[in-house]
Amino acid sequence: MNCKNLTIIVLTFNEELHIKRCIESFSSLGARVIIVDSFSNDKTCLIAKSYGAEVFTNPFINQAQQFQWAMDNCNVSTDWVLRLDADETVDKVLVENINSFILNDGHGNNGAIFNRKHIFLGKWVKYGGRYPLPMLRLFRRGTAHIEQRWMDEHIVLDEGTSCVLNGGFADDNLNSVSWFIDKHNKYASREVVDIMLKRLLPNSDSKINAATGLSIKLKRFFKQSVYMKLPYFVRPFLYFNFRYFLQLGFLDGARGFAYHFMQAFWYRTLVDLKCMEIEKEWINVSTNDEKLVILESISGFCLENYK
Repeated sequence: MNCKNLTIIVLTFNEELHIKRCIESFSSLGARVIIVDSFSNDKTCLIAKSYGAEVFTNPFINQAQQFQWAMDNCNVSTDWVLRLDADETVDKVLVENINSFILNDGHGNNGAIFNRKHIFLGKWVKYGGRYPLPMLRLFRRGTAHIEQRWMDEHIVLDEGTSCVLNGGFADDNLNSVSWFIDKHNKYASREVVDIMLKRLLPNSDSKINAATGLSIKLKRFFKQSVYMKLPYFVRPFLYFNFRYFLQLGFLDGARGFAYHFMQAFWYRTLVDLKCMEIEKEWINVSTNDEKLVILESISGFCLENYK
């Protein structure tokens, strides 16, 4: 295979556990590989360079801004761009389908959707609505953009159509449970920023279209139009029960229970709690600028662009 018309962008920070596995999974494509690193203090960059990747460094703000920085500053000139996380891998079937897709100029499409499967403590989480998780990850340069969100950002196709490529696409993080908990605590803070910014700037949120993925569009609609209108702490309880019982999450066994409980109930409860914390501080202020200062102070994130 020789996909010289493809650039693969991977964002990293202290990913020495994963980066070799990630690059090796698609190395047969022969694509240009760009690593945008947030000043790792482990061997991530050395490993990536040893496997032929080009390494750039840029301070990290969020995933969306980092990916956009790569598109704007790393001389991406190929017709096709693929986004992967460092703890993700693609199997041989998907690699072959990516190669065919690009060699045939997308079969008339401008984007390709991969069905991601999540691995938790070495176990594939098959139920609870966690598989397949469609994500548009491959797109024709100039026909898509990445949502400028703090969490749950998607690549949105602006023109043309997309198709689903068959094959394995796995998220398999090898870090500890303590790392998983810390990561989701940080994710909760990022999600709260998105929630509160939407309240202050209701027209700032981007829209998911059907070409990006119908199920992605429906999921975003359900979250914004149903879930977010439910009372705090009621909604994570209902969501967990929906995933665990109606979507058969209990079939994932003991590790599956741990994953669904932590990701669907604990994480969502943490988001609600952090929202309440912000609201408590907002009671005594009236202007958006004052509320942004409070949100910035509590979240720890720089929100200068929104002031």
